[in-house]
Amino acid sequence: MSYSNGEPSFGFLFAYFLFIIAIVGFYLYCYWRLFEKTGREGWEGLVPGHNTVEMFKIIGRPGWWFFLLLIPIANIVIEIMVLFDLAKAFGKDTGFGFGLLFLSFIFLPILALGDAEYQGPLTH
Repeated sequence: MSYSNGEPSFGFLFAYFLFIIAIVGFYLYCYWRLFEKTGREGWEGLVPGHNTVEMFKIIGRPGWWFFLLLIPIANIVIEIMVLFDLAKAFGKDTGFGFGLLFLSFIFLPILALGDAEYQGPLTH
């Protein structure tokens, strides 16, 4: 029985690591651009917690909803509502909201980098 010294597996892990870093970097860039489209500073989309409170303001929900995310089951409902409201805040329909829900890695860049314009916070 022969054993490998681990070089091929290290190469794969390094390539995988670079791929994940690229995906996360692109996602952060999309969040930056999304926040800039709403008239906010791009860095606000990168600060954990702060970006969530600002997202609530972007869609016209009160900032205290942040605390509802700490409640199990309610957090799932709130996140779904946020995605649908985000689509509406950019003039998109319910179908786009479903896209954000199930294929956010495709629909978020479309929203952030596409020609969608921010319509302002929703009135609830």
